[in-house]
Amino acid sequence: MNKTLTLYNNDKIQIAAHRGVAGANIPCNTIPAFEIALKSGAAILELDLFKSADGEIFVFHTGKEPQQLAKNIRVTDLTAEEIRKLKLVNVDFAPTRWGLNSFDEILEHFKGKCILNLDRCGGFMPEVIKQIRRHNIADQILLKNSPRDEVITAISELAPDMMFMPIYFNNDTASEKLFNMDINFMGAELVFETEEAEIIQPEYIEKMKQKGITLWGNAIIFDDECPLSAGHTDDVSLLENPDNGWGWLGDRGFDIIQTDWTRECSIYLKQKGYNK
Repeated sequence: MNKTLTLYNNDKIQIAAHRGVAGANIPCNTIPAFEIALKSGAAILELDLFKSADGEIFVFHTGKEPQQLAKNIRVTDLTAEEIRKLKLVNVDFAPTRWGLNSFDEILEHFKGKCILNLDRCGGFMPEVIKQIRRHNIADQILLKNSPRDEVITAISELAPDMMFMPIYFNNDTASEKLFNMDINFMGAELVFETEEAEIIQPEYIEKMKQKGITLWGNAIIFDDECPLSAGHTDDVSLLENPDNGWGWLGDRGFDIIQTDWTRECSIYLKQKGYNK
């Protein structure tokens, strides 16, 4: 099985908004941040999931509680009722009116609007898939994860129809196996520290393209010491030359660019003729 990405626009290079578009008084991983991303040119929303102590799924990047909640807590230790009382803070650490959204709220709000890329949910994939089925939104879901055996097994058994994208770090570790499975292996996220990595060589990219595989590249920066795209980043695109950032990824053959600067990336891709 090899189903291509369901597109909600006609762009040649799709933009994935990393946790939405956040800043000032709009916290990331929230409905307003995701709405701004769609208005800014994104077709894919990347969001982080976690489970409360009593098993409800919410949207938030765990480990960021001090920065986003101004509290030294672990949201995974809280019940759903306690989580609903929390308020996210803005860039000045002042409380906003925005709380943590439940996964149910996200699925209903964005039904029919875009692709939802679900991150950080490999440890509770069966529960995630069950919830997606309940909302009848399977065709909008992109499951992207490290191709660990337990993840692949869960997807092949419970969600062979949902789009699956393994994450490869410098080397391809699972494609041959996935090609021979009844699974919707439609793409791969390529993470590479240097331009010498196996997965960024022209012959590898051409081979994947010939097999109909959609390629996801990252312009985002988690940590300057942990490069995701050999330095072809949002920072380079904004502060130096976008041809060496977003443009390099586009020229290399990436079909999706994940960015924290959705509007600026969208404008550039249109100016260069990648998108209309």
